[in-house]
This record gives sequence, structure tokens and C-alpha cells, in this order.
Amino acid sequence: MPSFDIVSEIEMHEVTNAVDQAKRELGNRWDFKNVEADIELEDKRLTLSAEQEFQLEQLVDMMRMAFAKRDIDTRALSEDGESKAGKLVKQHFTLKQGIETDMAKKLVKMIKDQKMKVQASIQGDKVRVTGKKRDDLQQAIAMLREAELDIPLQFNNFRD
Repeated sequence: MPSFDIVSEIEMHEVTNAVDQAKRELGNRWDFKNVEADIELEDKRLTLSAEQEFQLEQLVDMMRMAFAKRDIDTRALSEDGESKAGKLVKQHFTLKQGIETDMAKKLVKMIKDQKMKVQASIQGDKVRVTGKKRDDLQQAIAMLREAELDIPLQFNNFRD
């Protein structure tokens, strides 16, 4: 029976490359000369720090551009909030991986509401969609791509 998996993953190697690229750009920009600013990646947590609020906004824009250049969906970044430490303002982000249970239930409901001839089931941090015809599965993929969701989705493990 044809099937595919809906997942939400990001390539951590590409994230590391994007952070390195943003750091290089930070070192080359004249508006950041003699300014204490930094980008740190620790496991799945990203911390941007700068001396002033507007510099921090510029740093966030640089980071988002580096992600876009590396084809990493910026919806994978979730803000954890700001903090002030001494003379630095910090912005924290978490990299989202996997589909949470609430979002998985929402995806299954969206598929069922379309009354397609496919079945969706939650399997850990991914959703498996099965159907009798390949065309039905492709229709489900097209519907999910058009949906406005706050997480990036990938479709893999397509089997005929």
C-alpha cells in the first residue's frame, strides 16, 4: 500500500554553516566595528547578543538571511525571549525539530476534513499517510503544502 511520512526536520550541519556564515558577515560589517556582538549555537539553542536593541534586530536579520541562503526554513526558529546581562541584550531561539502531538493531531484532522481516500496516523514525531492510490497521496501533499502552518514540513519515505 503506498505511503509517505510527514516530518519536520532541519539539517544541523546546515545550521552550523549558517551560523558560521552570519559570524563572518558580522566581522565584516562596518556598523559592528568595535561593538560587542556575538552569535552562539549550543546544541539546539541559538543565542544572539549585542550592545543595543537595534543592533540585536540587525543581528536577527543577518541570521535569518543566512538561514535563507542555506535553504533552512526560518519557521524552525522559535523565540524564547530576550534577556539583559550587564551591557548586553540577548535574544534566545530554539530550533524546532519533529512534529509535536498537538500539531500532528491538527495535520491528521486537516487530512480527514478534506475527505480524501487516505488515512493518517501519528507515529512518534512524524505522521504516516497511507492510501490505495499514489494520486491520492500526491493530492494530500499538495493540500499540506498550501496550508499555512507555523512549522516547516518535509515529505519523505514515499513508497509505492
